[in-house]
Amino acid sequence: MLQWLLHRYGDTLDRLEFVSSAETRVYLTARTALATATSFLVAWFFGPIAIRWLKANFQERIDSASAKLNELHAAKNATPTMGGMFIVAAIITAGVLWGDLRSPYVQQALVVVATFGVLGAMDDWIKIRTSKRGLTARQKFIGQCLLGTIIAIWLYQTQRNLPDGINLIGPVGQVAIPLGIGFVGWAVLVLVGSSNGVNLTDGLDGLAGGCLIFAASAFTALSYLSGHRLMAEYLHIPHFEGAGELGVLFGAMVGAMLGFLWYNCYPAEVFMGDTGSLPAGALLGYGALVLRQEALLVLVGGIFVVETLSVIVQVSWFKWTRKRLLLCSPLHNHYLFRGDHEMKIVVRFWITAALLALLAIASLKIR
Repeated sequence: MLQWLLHRYGDTLDRLEFVSSAETRVYLTARTALATATSFLVAWFFGPIAIRWLKANFQERIDSASAKLNELHAAKNATPTMGGMFIVAAIITAGVLWGDLRSPYVQQALVVVATFGVLGAMDDWIKIRTSKRGLTARQKFIGQCLLGTIIAIWLYQTQRNLPDGINLIGPVGQVAIPLGIGFVGWAVLVLVGSSNGVNLTDGLDGLAGGCLIFAASAFTALSYLSGHRLMAEYLHIPHFEGAGELGVLFGAMVGAMLGFLWYNCYPAEVFMGDTGSLPAGALLGYGALVLRQEALLVLVGGIFVVETLSVIVQVSWFKWTRKRLLLCSPLHNHYLFRGDHEMKIVVRFWITAALLALLAIASLKIR
């Protein structure tokens, strides 16, 4: 919004000499930093208000398919959930204030956060207000696919005429595979997979939020580099004019997660719920699609990938052998069942997420 106002009334500002004629009015780096600070303050300041309201209306019911897991998490029963509401609110507020609203990337990213947030809220609401465990897997998957298809078609229209805009870029050697209209199906797969990966990881206090901080920080840097022509050429990564605006949204995501983690760290005062995990994961997937960095998404979001694979492998192994490969899936539950303290698991996952984010950024030059 601020960027739009400055463009609209820039001539007036020049005449009033509010800024030097030789300077950019609001630098991308400054707006990214301000978006991060704004979203943190929104989440941190309004957190207690939101938590009190959520505690009165939306309390978590510990009711998984595992009796032992229910026993281990018994103390968390009645903890307020749907905390993702103030994560979504913080991201959108900062994005609208500091992003360039004329950018299709900013528009699409805001729609991703809002729509996947609504889908997650529906799932949480059903879980809390009824005896069901939320939307069925089929219903949630269909909803994600429908939303993903809308975003994918919109992004296809934006990217199709850009160099490498809809090509699948290999992780080594800059091998580009043209996807054509198949980009839409691929984009849906990435959006759904990424949102589900974060959703599966959100099982311990602070786990998903902390890992998302590192992943979103990496994508903040990737967005800036991709939108900077000289940097992109130097690193041999796809350059998309205006892609740097995504850095504002990812910066907002970092700030929102920091503000949320203030209340979600052990012992949690509030849970993220699907209201926060689905839009956060979808935003990561969307960023990877815009920047053509799906391969790096696998590395940056390595924790989410491993958590998802642990569920797939566990189910497949059990169907094949009638035995469990892990004590309980996703992977973090295996360590919990093993007797490790929750905070030890969470901090070790954070450390791994940080190292993966650093490795992903470092690999740009190697590539």
